[in-house]
Amino acid sequence: MAMQDESVRAGTHIRNHMLNFINSFSLKCAVELGIPDVIHKHGGPITLEELVDALAINKAKAEHLGRLMNLLTRSGFFVAANDGYALGPPSCLLIKDHPFSLAPFVVEVTGPIFAGPWHHVSEWFHNDDPTAFQTAYGKTFWDSTSQDPEFNHNFNQAMARSSLHIMSLVKKYCREVFEGLDSLVDVGGGTGLVARAFADEFPDMKCTVLDLPHVVAGLEGTKNLVYVGGNMFEVIPPAQAAFLKSITHNWNDDDCVKILKKCKEAIPSRKNGGKVIILGMIVGSTQSKADDDDDDEELIQTQIFLDLQMMVNYDGRERKLKEWVKIFNDAGFTEYKTTQLGLMSLIQLFP
Repeated sequence: MAMQDESVRAGTHIRNHMLNFINSFSLKCAVELGIPDVIHKHGGPITLEELVDALAINKAKAEHLGRLMNLLTRSGFFVAANDGYALGPPSCLLIKDHPFSLAPFVVEVTGPIFAGPWHHVSEWFHNDDPTAFQTAYGKTFWDSTSQDPEFNHNFNQAMARSSLHIMSLVKKYCREVFEGLDSLVDVGGGTGLVARAFADEFPDMKCTVLDLPHVVAGLEGTKNLVYVGGNMFEVIPPAQAAFLKSITHNWNDDDCVKILKKCKEAIPSRKNGGKVIILGMIVGSTQSKADDDDDDEELIQTQIFLDLQMMVNYDGRERKLKEWVKIFNDAGFTEYKTTQLGLMSLIQLFP
């Protein structure tokens, strides 16, 4: 009997993970329909009937919407309230006009371009392609962004919105890391939303955004913000500090060493305030012991998910602290300091 019970649990476990994609695509559907926006505009809990009317969907599918909302409520995105639905903390970050909205990020990362390579991972393990993305599409991720203007735009917009959310935490908890800097270069800074936030927050700081020419083409700077088209593997514009947000996980260890060496060339000595600031993930780092164990489990699982996403799409990885330290040492940095910010960590490197 015990063996039968174990078999039942095993079968349930398999089916649960086999169908886990439904969580992702249900979330994508909610964002595309604008459900968080409708509930926010409603100003309080909304009934299913009111939600159907506000979304202007086919009324014959009201029951089906209720089934979708049941899953999203159980997943913690919405809260059941007064025979209706209210926003939960995660869905507040999916309101499209929220200053740190992750809605574009959700739609892009759950879209077909990112999902496609996962259908080729087993094939990839048998071939010589660096990534499953190349197995699926015959070119690298970065070639795809340079050759497809729409994908390039959508990807950069999604990354920018994700960056603003993370940077809100940086400004709240690590502002002192950037105070007093006279200049900063945002390496791989995309369309510059993060650098603009720095430029606005620190008007005496000269900010430079370095990214590939097709990324920064046509973008206009301000009195303390300039855009430079270039390649971080070749030359990084000089500044007192080099900033890398979610860059290093896209690259293998050897490439990370090359990038950090170029950063080291771009900054002054530590005596003159030079440093590299990395916003990245340290695998295995969790919240404080006072936090809920379930939160730690979700954080660790998310770290593992992201590590595999880097493997499949970019030939990159998320790293444990000892793996980070080896890269730092190989690049010629003698000291580092870390501050955890939820899923991410802020790392200061000193030459």
